[in-house]
Amino acid sequence: MAGTSPEDPLDILIVGGGVVGAAAAFDAATRGLRVGLVESQDLAQGTSSRSSKLVHGGLRYLQMLDFKLVAEALRERDLLLKHTAPHLVRALPFVFPFEKRVVDRAFIGSGVSLYDAMSMRPGEKRPVPFHRHLSRTRLRQRFAGLDHEKFIGALEYYDAQVDDARLVMTLARSAHSLGAQIATRTEVIEYLRAEAPDVDDADQAAAEDAPVQGVTVRDKETGRRLEIHARETILAAGVWTGRQQEAADVPSGLKVLASKGIHITVPKDRIAADDHVGVITQTEKSVLFIIPMGNYWSIGTTDTAWHEDVDTPAPTSEDIDYVLEHANAVLEADLSREDVIGSWAGLRPLLQPMETDESKSSKVSREHTVMQLSPGLSAVAGGKLTTYRVMAEDIISFALGDRQVHRESLTHAMPLLGAQGYSEWESRAPEIARDYGWSDETVDRLLNRYGALLAELLALVDQDADLGEEVPDSGGHLRVEFVYAARAEGALHVEDLLERRTRVFHEVPDRGLRAMETVVELVAPILAWDEETVAREKAAFTGVVEAHLAAERSSSDAEAAGLVSAATPEYLPG
Repeated sequence: MAGTSPEDPLDILIVGGGVVGAAAAFDAATRGLRVGLVESQDLAQGTSSRSSKLVHGGLRYLQMLDFKLVAEALRERDLLLKHTAPHLVRALPFVFPFEKRVVDRAFIGSGVSLYDAMSMRPGEKRPVPFHRHLSRTRLRQRFAGLDHEKFIGALEYYDAQVDDARLVMTLARSAHSLGAQIATRTEVIEYLRAEAPDVDDADQAAAEDAPVQGVTVRDKETGRRLEIHARETILAAGVWTGRQQEAADVPSGLKVLASKGIHITVPKDRIAADDHVGVITQTEKSVLFIIPMGNYWSIGTTDTAWHEDVDTPAPTSEDIDYVLEHANAVLEADLSREDVIGSWAGLRPLLQPMETDESKSSKVSREHTVMQLSPGLSAVAGGKLTTYRVMAEDIISFALGDRQVHRESLTHAMPLLGAQGYSEWESRAPEIARDYGWSDETVDRLLNRYGALLAELLALVDQDADLGEEVPDSGGHLRVEFVYAARAEGALHVEDLLERRTRVFHEVPDRGLRAMETVVELVAPILAWDEETVAREKAAFTGVVEAHLAAERSSSDAEAAGLVSAATPEYLPG
């Protein structure tokens, strides 16, 4: 395997399996480079599975006059919708309700007009419609669940949504299809440096800056240690950047501020609206999104500084009450804690200026930065989900330096796995529903998850018709989805299957505990689990669920983080 000896190093080694790390692996692979990626947990287990799940330009950043970031994000949004990931990223209309007839229509309308104008490109068809104004009557028809005594109309505009964890997994698979080596549950424990010659004290600083030539990793599944050698190593570690910089013993580097954002989910029938329209409005601290997601609504978010271990963010009772309070301020029907069927907390990796008030994390820019930390070691941090491709292209080009000649990025032109042929599969949706006895909603969901790769799932169902049946208590997921995740999508544990390959953890009130029994039966033979492993997997996931439920009742970030940390499973065999 390339990279296991100093004489045969990888061209690029990436530390971090979130959206930027996976995208960087894909970018490097499109350039014909030999690339590897190591991730200490599961793909997207951190921030990249805990976002608002939106691909958007960011109206909020127009208020901050961050025009460059908005223009860049809108360009990337449209590229995903039209070409690189139309199966994963779908247009979504939002209504921005007005309380003041003249002022709101003028102020918000001018901002959204600029937003639309910034996404226009000569000679290209827009992937989303232009915004429009809604009267009070039309707003009631569009989103009946709003408090229509409060709002006199609205503006409707478009952005897009995505299952963030599946985007990351698809990026990693796309990279792997081009030769990239991807290793999850693989922890970096040391950074390898070139041997320095004997030096006197005056030259000690030069010796400490010896080039990084790779890493030593520990396989968390087996305990095995391995050296991976690379010409260039890249940190794409998000809020873990500081920890990795310390491990690499670099004297200075990027300073990343962690800001917590939480979301809750509630049943679809608790809010009356068209099936495919969301709400956006501002709060005193952040932005409130009410987003349709299949059989439930996602509501968020918050923006508060995080000072605990970055491994274990979780919503507290205060966080959930805050989101409910602000949702109820705009909705007709009051939501209560009993309506909450799921929640998640993610940490935004914000670049920290040299002097900043950490209590005001919402004021920090979302633009990204690349930096050389040491010869052979570079890092990227900041940015947002929507601009992941630009971040990946920038860090690979930066790391290559002069060597990037004739190795230009192709990610703007190369669709992700499942995108090619997607439109043809989309046109076959009625036929698939009829042939397999599935609802139109089920087929649409499958196409939005797999695109043209749905052919591989159908082949499994053709071999075993039982795989086309739903898993009980899973919110409608099919048996074949879990089998496919274990066979082709790198899932190693129950948590991977129920929280990231699918969203059962956030979609059903028991967080997937009843569905777990069937899921374990399906994947145990594929993953070679014996009875002891099955028992350990069930206990681990049950502990994770109980810890998150307890965190939702906790009174502080420290208490919530402690509960989740105590339940975080170690999967090493006993």
